[in-house]
Amino acid sequence: MQQYLEAGKVVTTHGVRGEMKLELWCDGVAFLKKVGRLYPSRNGGKCYQIKSIRAQGQMALLQLEGVDDMDAARALRGQVFYFDRNDATLPAGRWYVADLIGCEVRDADTGKVYGVVTSVDHPGAQDIYTVKSPSGKEYMFPGVDAFLKERNPPEGYILVTPIPGLLDDDFDSERSEEEAE
Repeated sequence: MQQYLEAGKVVTTHGVRGEMKLELWCDGVAFLKKVGRLYPSRNGGKCYQIKSIRAQGQMALLQLEGVDDMDAARALRGQVFYFDRNDATLPAGRWYVADLIGCEVRDADTGKVYGVVTSVDHPGAQDIYTVKSPSGKEYMFPGVDAFLKERNPPEGYILVTPIPGLLDDDFDSERSEEEAE
């Protein structure tokens, strides 16, 4: 598992005192306040203490120690910042998206392997998992308890109980047979 995970990307400066607008790629402002520091590389590097952070719409206004004017902030435009997973605590049963990517998706009842998770998106009320099957076809399913029975990134798998056709070609082939009749 990766030690340093993406927190967000600086998209522009804000004002003249070194504040920056951060596109959030994590759970939000409250999460980053608890983390307390950011790193400029997925390998760590120089640590920046978070001086202040607050929400502004879907973005965050971020002030880092040592970034005290517009020029210093402008130099960080486009910078992706990372947090150390040791600086954060997740509730039991919650995982970072980076930990879920690459997990094998298996049927909780039969053990059938549907593929691997290639992305987890957050378009609305629940997460949407994208799974790539061994044949290369992609499927999507909602990240709700009705489907997700167990997430076990340390062991590399996710157990699901999908409705027929959600993660396999059976539904499509049945439909094609009905249409042919």
